[in-house]
Amino acid sequence: MIDRSIGDRIFDVVNYVLLTLVMLIVLYPLLFVLSASVSNPETVLRGEMWLIPKQINFDAYAKIFQNKDILLGYGNTILYTLLGTAINLIMTICAAYPLARKDFLGRGLITGMIVFTMFFGGGLIPTYLLIKNLNMLDTLWVMVIPNAVAVWNIIIMRTFFQQTIPGEIQEAAMIDGCSHMQTLLRIVLPLSMPIIAVMVLFYAVGHWNSYFNALIYLSSKDKFPLQLILREILIQSDSGDMIKLTSESAVKMKMSVEGLKYAVLVVANLPMLVLYPFLQRYFVKGIMIGALKG
Repeated sequence: MIDRSIGDRIFDVVNYVLLTLVMLIVLYPLLFVLSASVSNPETVLRGEMWLIPKQINFDAYAKIFQNKDILLGYGNTILYTLLGTAINLIMTICAAYPLARKDFLGRGLITGMIVFTMFFGGGLIPTYLLIKNLNMLDTLWVMVIPNAVAVWNIIIMRTFFQQTIPGEIQEAAMIDGCSHMQTLLRIVLPLSMPIIAVMVLFYAVGHWNSYFNALIYLSSKDKFPLQLILREILIQSDSGDMIKLTSESAVKMKMSVEGLKYAVLVVANLPMLVLYPFLQRYFVKGIMIGALKG
């Protein structure tokens, strides 16, 4: 064992204290929402519930599975996430692989043109007019096509291919008769699972939390993702419609919406919390290697 100095021990103690505080700051809102979703809404509104659930009931979760709008929004979000992530992954690989090859002429110019779009864009109004002219307003495709690829993710994946996949392996595959597509599918992609897992996580989280495109481009409620349904619930809880009700009715509605709000938050974030542990082992490795710009 190496004898550690007093300064090193103090440094470790300070790090543990700071990391513990950060962990508590991050965990408390999550635990509060989870506890509030299974507590009596009246205790939450009165501020009696801080962390431990009080008067446990699962009425809010029962209402979620009885609410057709929430279930439809949940299904739409799953569809947009699966389809959008698949398109994102295919487009990113198709852009990153050629740019990573040294024998691809003009890759520097093309990379520069792609990076240019990170800093300059047309803005919301030209984008809306373009989507309107493409007849994508209020369709499934408006949720997956406009964000089909992220420039930063192309750079990360391109760098991963350059830094991790030896060129000699690809040359050997070409000598053995593999085409460029066969080299990509049989050699490069099987060796790139860490960065692919990171891309899946990045894109899936982005699609799952996305609401702005739906807010701007969708008008049919049956196409709304879960985030817009949750937004409507939050607006209803603070709207002036309750003024028209009697005080007793308003209180009951407020408590009902309050419990439903926390339950929907839990249900909306649960898939991402479940997905992350399966990709976590790839996450750090993929980020550390793929984030080296070269």
